[in-house]
Amino acid sequence: MKKISSGKVREIYEVDEDKLLLVVSDRISAFDYILPSMVPNKGKILNQISKFWFDYIKDIIPNHVISTDIKDFPEEFQTPEFEGRSMLVKKLKMIPVECIIRGYITGSGWKSYKENGTVCGIKLPEGLQESQKLPEPIFTPTTKASEGHDENISFDEVCNLIGKDLAEKLRSKAIEIYKTCAEYALTKGVIIADTKFEFGLDESGNLVIGDEVLTPDSSRFWPADDYEVGRSQKSFDKQYIRDWIKSTGYDPESGTPIPDDVIDTTAKKYIEAYEILTGKKF
Repeated sequence: MKKISSGKVREIYEVDEDKLLLVVSDRISAFDYILPSMVPNKGKILNQISKFWFDYIKDIIPNHVISTDIKDFPEEFQTPEFEGRSMLVKKLKMIPVECIIRGYITGSGWKSYKENGTVCGIKLPEGLQESQKLPEPIFTPTTKASEGHDENISFDEVCNLIGKDLAEKLRSKAIEIYKTCAEYALTKGVIIADTKFEFGLDESGNLVIGDEVLTPDSSRFWPADDYEVGRSQKSFDKQYIRDWIKSTGYDPESGTPIPDDVIDTTAKKYIEAYEILTGKKF
């Protein structure tokens, strides 16, 4: 099989002219660096959370999944190392925009708001506090950089890039998916503070969601029972490892392994997110 991409976490293989196989590794990245330690079972959890959400939103938008059953994969992928962490998917013409939806003000959005009252150029009400729920979710797209940092872009720039009709459809679908899933997650005691989606077009030009959906790598998950406006929140996602890096001064480029207890805590947070959201034991 021809490997066509090796990202921070995913390996992508070309099966034939209209199918790909996505394999989710146990690698973890932070601040745009792949860290030197693996998180056990992380790839399986990401893959299975994505599958759960793809199924949940299938009435809102079609997705790229053909099968997650290893029996349906090409023969060379029918081995234990690929089981649970792989997806056979339709090849899409991916749209070169990361669709970030923010429902709460946190992270870089909070930093920007404190400086000038805006997030990615969107003016927000005065007097918001850290981690506060926004009156309505906002669409803050970025470019999809193959290397280095993604760059924030305005909605007008998205319109120039892909056309106004498609840009408006992208924004409305991304917000609808976020709202639907955030409402569901809240019934399970999880706040989805923000997330990112990626979309593509199929052979008929239909908008299709691809990549990953609402995983601990692409979203901020907060426990609702510990939520309090005015401070940063505990999380079920990789924010824990980001916070550990910031608090210890660890250099992600150093190649020094992450301590076992930090990796174990990170692994537990991923499993907890999976079990709470899906209602299944991992």
